[in-house]
Formats: sequence, structure tokens, C-alpha cells
Amino acid sequence: VQLQASGGGVMQAGGSLRLSCAASGGTFSSNVMAWFRQAPGKGREFVAAISKGSAASSYADSVKGRFTIASDNAKNTISLQMNSLKPEDTGVYFCAARSQRVTVIARSHTQYPYWGQGTLVTVSS
Repeated sequence: VQLQASGGGVMQAGGSLRLSCAASGGTFSSNVMAWFRQAPGKGREFVAAISKGSAASSYADSVKGRFTIASDNAKNTISLQMNSLKPEDTGVYFCAARSQRVTVIARSHTQYPYWGQGTLVTVSS
């Protein structure tokens, strides 16, 4: 299983970025996928997750109302639309996937066995 994240970059505060994550690897298809981020010197933080079958989603309070997670089940990809970016959104963003049979969203990174390589988002003030 491979997860490939893309779309990071440098943006001024108030701007928008869109991240994408593509899953590949034979017939793998995870029901629950998520975005986490890690700022310099800090731990990995939950950002958003989606359960593709039900389209249920969950967001960290810090991004609620600004970020939107979506899935394209046919393409086995997820995206994260980030609007009204703030300097504190700066960090490496990782996409992650739970095991195939799991349908429940989790907010702990320990519940996600599959990880992408990360894409850097830098928001300047």
C-alpha cells in the first residue's frame, strides 16, 4: 500500500491550498482516511478524517469551518481544501489510512497503519 500526498506549498495568511492523497497498491481500499500535520518541534496532530462509505467526517476544532475533507471513491483519493489559512497551519501534512475493514473514524495517529510521505505547507503572516 502506498499513499502519495501532493499540493503543499507556500501561501500567505488568508489564502487557500488544496492537498490531495492517492492510494495505490493492488486492491487496497481503505474506508477511513485522514490528514494529520506536524509542526516543527511538535507531535503529529489530527486535522480531519472521512469515512468513505458513509461520507461521515471529523475535524479538529482548530480547522473546523476552514478546512474540508472529501473523497473520490472511484479514484481512491482524498483531498483537503484549506481556506483562510493561518500561520499556525504551517507544518508537514500527512495522509493516512486505517485498515481495510475498519469503518470508524479515529483521531489518534496510532490507529492508522498506512502513511504517506508528507507534503509541506508554509503559511506566512
